[in-house]
Amino acid sequence: MEYDLVVIGGGPAGMLGAATAARRGLKVVLLEKNDRLGKKLAITGGGRCNFTNDSDGDAFSGNIVTNGKFLYSALNAFAGRHLVQLFKTLGLQARVEAGGRVFPASGQSGDVLKALQKHLQDSGVEVRYNSGVRQLLSRDGQAAGALLSDNSTVKSRSVLVATGGASYQQTGSSGDGYRFARRLGHTIVGPRPALVPLVVRDGWVRELQGLALDHVMLRVAAGGRAKAEQSGELLFTHFGLSGPAVLNLSSFLTKHFSFPLDLIIDLKPGWPGERLNKLLQDHLQQNPARSLKNTLSVILPQRLAPVIPVLAGVDGGRQGAQVTRGEREELVSALKNLAVTVTGTRSLNEAIVTGGGVSVKEINPSTLESKIIRGLYFAGEVIDVDALTGGFNLQIAFSTGYLSGSSAGAGR
Repeated sequence: MEYDLVVIGGGPAGMLGAATAARRGLKVVLLEKNDRLGKKLAITGGGRCNFTNDSDGDAFSGNIVTNGKFLYSALNAFAGRHLVQLFKTLGLQARVEAGGRVFPASGQSGDVLKALQKHLQDSGVEVRYNSGVRQLLSRDGQAAGALLSDNSTVKSRSVLVATGGASYQQTGSSGDGYRFARRLGHTIVGPRPALVPLVVRDGWVRELQGLALDHVMLRVAAGGRAKAEQSGELLFTHFGLSGPAVLNLSSFLTKHFSFPLDLIIDLKPGWPGERLNKLLQDHLQQNPARSLKNTLSVILPQRLAPVIPVLAGVDGGRQGAQVTRGEREELVSALKNLAVTVTGTRSLNEAIVTGGGVSVKEINPSTLESKIIRGLYFAGEVIDVDALTGGFNLQIAFSTGYLSGSSAGAGR
């Protein structure tokens, strides 16, 4: 049996791409190597599935780390509002939370998956499970189908590769798409971890394991100038640092920097140094007999308060009345410029998304068709695109899935 389109990968990009193409009259088969669809999708956002962000245009593009201009056509063709409307027709209601993050109103990622499966079924897509692909088939520069792991072939006039990246390999994202594309002549930009926790050298960080700070500013400087910065929540872990601000910063670090590097943490970004100095002075004067570390616990979490005097070189057991002006300035400096040495990141497998992938120079941004092989399309994380946290990466997957599926349908 010959199909119009073979879709490889049953994640968000593959599912929407398959359904979109089928609704344009194509005979579509979706090949999924696992025993179920959306295995990685089911665990995103802690099982809640932040599937898009309600920002549009420049606000959305500002959260794309890699190749934002390439994604213009895809995001314009199928934006977050289109996704929310599609899900509404499929019976899924959305809820917008802080930062424009959009979740299913039920708070269950499984409901997103059910909606996508309904879309596939309603569109007439054939889904094959436990169908790993060994390689793509082509003939005279034209996509021709896929050779499966059991040595059977699936013939088609076009192929959509939506295999994801190389992180969370237990979900099936093992980088297969890179191998498929490379074999057909595509360039692969080296995969790297993006949105990944950072490993630090400083022992005091690990002692604070489990402590979360709601709002800090992180920056990496070079030549006396800030080269990368992010604000938001930070989480101390047994290996270093995590949390949204750290994850977002990591995408820039793995792309533009080499390790080790110095990371500066501003614990009080809303307080200029002079105001913070005055605040600390007032607290010390109001509690002259109280120890410095106890006074600091008024403006810092209790577990963090004793650490700051140590890092500032000040005796935390001294009474407030004994703290000198110079020592107070050292404390303020520690609060505003807390330095840690980042030695690297956690593994690629622990990254939320994979940076790198099929070079966008070899993909038509208006159709997502290969410039090398006719009828070969790419969608989702397999492409060299990535974004910050907040639903942006999933929207990119849906947008590229939609555009590739509609392009395949237009080229039937």
